[in-house]
Amino acid sequence: MKDLVLKIDEIYVPTARRQTADPGKITEIAESMLENGQQTPIMVRDDGKRLILVEGLQRMEAAKTLGEETIIGIKVQARRR
Repeated sequence: MKDLVLKIDEIYVPTARRQTADPGKITEIAESMLENGQQTPIMVRDDGKRLILVEGLQRMEAAKTLGEETIIGIKVQARRR
């Protein structure tokens, strides 16, 4: 999978996922990003209309905290049930 540069404001975060945000973890990740850059890409899926966050809420929120407009991510396939 290829790393992509994604616009943060174009990524939809499902309501249930938003509720799992941990302010302490976000601060910790933001500090790490300042020192080392983003180490792990977030994961998104494309539903044909928009990009939906699959994994990486804390990283994305940390990037927003730092004033970033883009984040490194990879596109994954939706899980089949």
